[in-house]
Amino acid sequence: MKEKTLLSYFLLLMLTLLTACQSKPLPPLPVWQSSEGLAHTDLGRIVDLASGRTLTVDELIQQLAAAPLVLVGEQHDNLDHHALELWLLQALQTRRRQGSLLLEMLDDGQQPSVAQARLALRNGQASADLRAALNWRSGWDWAAYEPLLRYTLAQPWPLLPANLERGEMMQIYRHLAPLKGDRSTAEPVLNALREQIRDSHCNLLPATQLPNMLAVQQQRDRRMAERLLAAPKPALLIAGAFHVRRDWGVPLHLADLARSDSKVLILAQVGQQVTQEMADFVWYSAALPEQDYCASLRQ
Repeated sequence: MKEKTLLSYFLLLMLTLLTACQSKPLPPLPVWQSSEGLAHTDLGRIVDLASGRTLTVDELIQQLAAAPLVLVGEQHDNLDHHALELWLLQALQTRRRQGSLLLEMLDDGQQPSVAQARLALRNGQASADLRAALNWRSGWDWAAYEPLLRYTLAQPWPLLPANLERGEMMQIYRHLAPLKGDRSTAEPVLNALREQIRDSHCNLLPATQLPNMLAVQQQRDRRMAERLLAAPKPALLIAGAFHVRRDWGVPLHLADLARSDSKVLILAQVGQQVTQEMADFVWYSAALPEQDYCASLRQ
């Protein structure tokens, strides 16, 4: 009888703790910063792409919180996407404890700097120049990522690199490192990636360089998949939307590595098309003014 009473008490305690965790309010959503699409009917809409149903933010967080691996795809220069990513991290922690955050913007060469900066912050000795302390790469807009980095470094769970180092990319580019995996090397996948690479290089990339660029792209995705699998769970990866796509990106590599239980959320500007083949969920944000990214390359 005593053992049954203790068991009942334990179960009641666990239920109480679980209910308390789930009842925590979500943080307020950020205000839109981009200037376009503010009157669009899809602005702020979250869609479950399998069913077509519009989700509330609570429903989205509930779905993501149950997944051991979450992949979030962004448009790198859209500040609203960065704000939503920080919100997602904070919101997920109201439903479960975060295991780790991985960034495409960090590579293995920066990991010692990240670990040192995190330790200094925990010891009350944070660097006055966090950008320099992290050995932040110049290709990524520091102002866009700084709030997310400062928040994450102050948490008890780790911030981890997910990308290849530049030297590794050059090695792959020169020697076309082979890739193993039935899903990631299927010809329709390779054809789609070739087209995406041509388009992202404004159709100005010499044909002789295309195999090399394809090899680098796929090895970057494979590294992200490997790092996700090795990271403390639940793990969240933030990368460009092209990298997290289910039809040609990291999820295919996760499947080739015998792990596919992940959820993909793409942050898209209103007016962009995201399909069920690409992701599990899409969240529509305000948009940047239209610009011709290729104009300078054509000159």
